[in-house]
Amino acid sequence: MDIGIPIKELGQYDIEPLQRAILDQPEEAWLDNQNRQNDYEVHQYTHSIVLVFTTGDGWPNIEVTQEKGWGLLAEQAIPLMHQILHDHYPIGGTIIRAMAARLEPGGFIIPHTDKHPSFHNGHRIHIPISTNSKVRFMIDGRPYQFEIGSVYEINNQMKHSVMNRGESSRVNFIFDYVPPEKIDRQ
Repeated sequence: MDIGIPIKELGQYDIEPLQRAILDQPEEAWLDNQNRQNDYEVHQYTHSIVLVFTTGDGWPNIEVTQEKGWGLLAEQAIPLMHQILHDHYPIGGTIIRAMAARLEPGGFIIPHTDKHPSFHNGHRIHIPISTNSKVRFMIDGRPYQFEIGSVYEINNQMKHSVMNRGESSRVNFIFDYVPPEKIDRQ
């Protein structure tokens, strides 16, 4: 969603339960769902544990599916997502995507804007889980370094990219929230 600025810091949250749950996942959990990596070239250096997802087909009357990551992370993710939404967004909307996303050391996400209408209408929220000093998130040509414990909304309608030049993975929990007035619930 175009939020008028490149990035908005939503504040500090207790991410420890979700962080522990994500970082304790076995490698098989990260490799189970390769749809994003196969369908979107920009995600070729990432791995994901997907809780809920939509392709956006039929927008705004979309189908959101519960994925295998739900059983692994929902217990810790749902309370945190709901607290963030309660604090910053109108009630009654829908979380249409939620996942832990890992960018491998040396990996990058090429500059792009998110084109699908669901990205024009939804808030993209990032919760940093692990990072290193050599990770840069670029938005509109400016570098940002996300801090563990802070939560951010990014403007995915501006050109953005990520590079990880460090020796450890960067992991963010990402979810997309569409406010009630922007989605067809039929």
